[in-house]
Amino acid sequence: MAPECHCVDRKILYYSSTVTSLLQTLLRNPWADKIIAILAVYPFALMTYRSYNSGMMDIPRTLFVFQMMLFVCTMLIRRSAERVTTNLWYWAVAVVASYYNFLAATMLRGGVIVAPAWLINSLAILAIWIAIFARLSLGRNIGLLPAQRKIVTRGAYRYVRHPIYTAIFLTSSSFVLSCFSLINLLVMSVGCGFWVVKTFMEESFLSQDPEYASYRARVRWRWFPGIA
Repeated sequence: MAPECHCVDRKILYYSSTVTSLLQTLLRNPWADKIIAILAVYPFALMTYRSYNSGMMDIPRTLFVFQMMLFVCTMLIRRSAERVTTNLWYWAVAVVASYYNFLAATMLRGGVIVAPAWLINSLAILAIWIAIFARLSLGRNIGLLPAQRKIVTRGAYRYVRHPIYTAIFLTSSSFVLSCFSLINLLVMSVGCGFWVVKTFMEESFLSQDPEYASYRARVRWRWFPGIA
């Protein structure tokens, strides 16, 4: 029985390797990449359009709409990937983290203000500014799934390795302070937790490249300089 088992194991490994190779080839195809990008940004494009037509365009909302427009545009012209993860867990976490805010919007409830307005507004504006700075720094090397395009070390990425996630954490903090309740705190904390997990998954995938491993050694901080 043992030789048969080894034969079956080798066949499974062979077919698994073949499927993975074919999937990698498909995902690196520019047309497949563009189709994925269009499907991925559609909800964000719709949200941007609705926000623009809301008629309540103060400074934070205006910067938010600009950030979303920048995200949609750079996704549609993004650089083709050199490598894309085929790990299904990575895909699942990336999808949940990216679209969690759409679900969170249905779960959030009213709350109370627990911080001065100047602090809340400052956090919100700082978060959006960092997000825009990070998007511009990233340029066409953008994606939702863990993938290697061109490793970016300039701009916001000179200071932390995941500045877009920094902006998400600051935005979440600003919201909780402006509308505090236990349910809102829980909903936003879960969302931030997904981005933390996604951070480690992305770094695990990208660190297979010596260039990213070197960048990771140079830039110590993931989200906040001197803190984390």
